[in-house]
Amino acid sequence: MGQSNLTLLAVPVFSPLCNLGFALRREVFVIEQRVPEHLEHDADDMTATHIVGIAEGAVVAVARILFKPEHAKIGRVAIAASHRGKKLGARLIQFAVQLAGENGQPRCYLESQADKTGFYARLGFMAYGDQFMDAGIPHLKMKNY
Repeated sequence: MGQSNLTLLAVPVFSPLCNLGFALRREVFVIEQRVPEHLEHDADDMTATHIVGIAEGAVVAVARILFKPEHAKIGRVAIAASHRGKKLGARLIQFAVQLAGENGQPRCYLESQADKTGFYARLGFMAYGDQFMDAGIPHLKMKNY
C-alpha cells in the first residue's frame, strides 16, 4: 500500500477527535507498553495543543505540544500498531515542529524512549544528558536547537 494518506490536525482537548487520540495513547502506552494508567494522562493534557493523524477513517497517530518559554515540548507521540513503518511518525513530528514554529516557538524538545532516538535524530533532534527512567522505560532528552 505504500504511504497512507494522512490528515494531520490540531484539535481541542476532549473534542471527539482528541478523545480518539487519547484512546490511541491508551492502546499504545498503557496496553502495549504497560505504562501505568495514572501516569499516561496528566494535568498537561488540559493546556497542551493536541495533534491527531487520521488515515482510512481512523485516528492512527497522536502527539501533543506543551508551549513553554524556553521551547515547545513534543510528547505522547504514538502511532497505531496497524500503521507503523509507513513514515507517519516522521510526518507527525514534522507537523508538530512546524505548528510550534507557527505559534512562535521554533525550539523543540522531547523525551525519547531510548530505543527511538535514531528516529528523532533523522528528524533533526540531538540527544543530550544522561539516560533516565520514565514509567519504567529508559529515555533520553532531545532537542532540535
